[in-house]
Amino acid sequence: MDTQRLILFFIFSFSLLMLWTEWEKTQRPKPPVASATQTPGAAAKPDPTAVPTPAGAAPKPAPVSAAVPAAPTGKGEIVRVQTDLIAAEVDTLGGTIVKLELLKHKESEDKSKNLVLLGAQHQYFAQSGLTGDGGPNHRTVWQVKPGERSLADGKDSLELRLSAQGKDGLTVDKIFTLKRDSYQIDVTLEIHNGGSAPVTPHAYFQLTHDGKQAAGGNSVAQTFGAQSYLGFAAYTDEKKFEKVTFSDLDKGKADHAKQAKDGWIAFVQHYFVAAWLPAAGQVRDYVVEKRADGVYAARVVLSAPAIAPGASAKLGAPLFAGPQEQSRLKTVAPGFDLVVDYGWLAIIAWPLFWLLENYHALTGNWGVAIILLTVTIKLVFFPLSAASYKSMAKMKLITPRLTKLREMYANDRAKLNQAMMELYKTEKINPLGGCFPILVQIPVFIALYWVLLAAIELRHAPFMLWIHDLSALDPYYVLPVLMAASMVVQTKLNPVPPDPVQAKVMMFMPYVFSIFFFFFPAGLVLYWLVNNLLSIGQQWQIQRMFERGKPAHAKR
Repeated sequence: MDTQRLILFFIFSFSLLMLWTEWEKTQRPKPPVASATQTPGAAAKPDPTAVPTPAGAAPKPAPVSAAVPAAPTGKGEIVRVQTDLIAAEVDTLGGTIVKLELLKHKESEDKSKNLVLLGAQHQYFAQSGLTGDGGPNHRTVWQVKPGERSLADGKDSLELRLSAQGKDGLTVDKIFTLKRDSYQIDVTLEIHNGGSAPVTPHAYFQLTHDGKQAAGGNSVAQTFGAQSYLGFAAYTDEKKFEKVTFSDLDKGKADHAKQAKDGWIAFVQHYFVAAWLPAAGQVRDYVVEKRADGVYAARVVLSAPAIAPGASAKLGAPLFAGPQEQSRLKTVAPGFDLVVDYGWLAIIAWPLFWLLENYHALTGNWGVAIILLTVTIKLVFFPLSAASYKSMAKMKLITPRLTKLREMYANDRAKLNQAMMELYKTEKINPLGGCFPILVQIPVFIALYWVLLAAIELRHAPFMLWIHDLSALDPYYVLPVLMAASMVVQTKLNPVPPDPVQAKVMMFMPYVFSIFFFFFPAGLVLYWLVNNLLSIGQQWQIQRMFERGKPAHAKR
């Protein structure tokens, strides 16, 4: 069986499966919105105007009230702070990060603009405060303290400090600490008890999102319904990495770690991630929910020891908001590199990316790294490929004899099959010998597909000449055309089926399957083109050896 036809058949089937999955997502009926009146026994959805309340098994004092007014009083101002990598805008109404730009990454559609990761477009905000109505929280108007707003030369960190008053003498300072060469923002709540009684505050750190496809996604992936995971994720040492999907939240069936002494909670999208990363050893609750207004929220809730009158305490959690650069993710928190979505073949994808990364370090060009990785994979599978091509070469040599057998037993299928099996046995040919070696390679191809799709390192990475972005389509479709031509050449090297109808189908298959490569990222097409060229050379050489070594076959 032809190597390319077999592999492309799996690609075609895989693409159809992804298209069907995406159609199901977009066409299935939307779940009915719950009415204001709940049926007895039904779980009430969280109030979008409510401030988070403590949860979990640990004994905690009940707040006076969980709700705050539907419309917050007062009006805030926007404070912009900037480092070498990020620019964040904080609204003093709530002390919320309402916008976060990545200064080293550009928008997909307009590369003259910085990519906006957090922002109002998707109600993607980072909120924090104290639970209950004792406040202050993300509905409170905070007062900004004077200070630097841009990271100065020679400085390693920048601090933005806000202050707000709660009830019963409670005062809270919210401190945002930004660092050079870092996508991490340390958010700390300094709580001072100015009242006459001890207090046990609980702080929440929350991410919200409307659940729609986020900016920075790969349009090619979206075309085939194969975009990387979009949704929440949680990690703990006990349960490891867990995805919390929007569909599970819609159905009220979300399952994840609720309480732990370690881990993090994040919102994951293609190429980028935002996550709250509390320090290990601190008991925390994880809550992920869909609010009544349709916005999804995920938060971590931390508790402080009782604070005596006149005393102070701190509660904080770093916020990582940036690209899924694997070299950074591994140093942020345990298991944080798992947010890179390599699908179900991650065990193969990780070594492939490691090789790709090392080749890039050697050459400084991701396109050249892809070529070197292709050669490496080809060398690893050389014995299997050789076995496959030898089987094909033998089949090609006996094709004239198979044609004669079909003519002799055109009306007797049983005798035809028997004669063909005797011919295979005489010539020591396994008609399926070319299939198994290729089947082994298919998981590697799919894993590499996800590597090239999910690796942000390839986003906007140039190769040479007209290829300025290996994660996007070839703008002039040169690589797909060359790919189609290579498939036609390889078809010519394969044995022609004796059946005329099959022969015509095989003749048109390269053109049909090549259409898919017009919608694949340039990096993936580059890999497959180089792989094809190497395969053609290997197959041609093996066929020459067989034709020289066994000329008698061609004469029979």
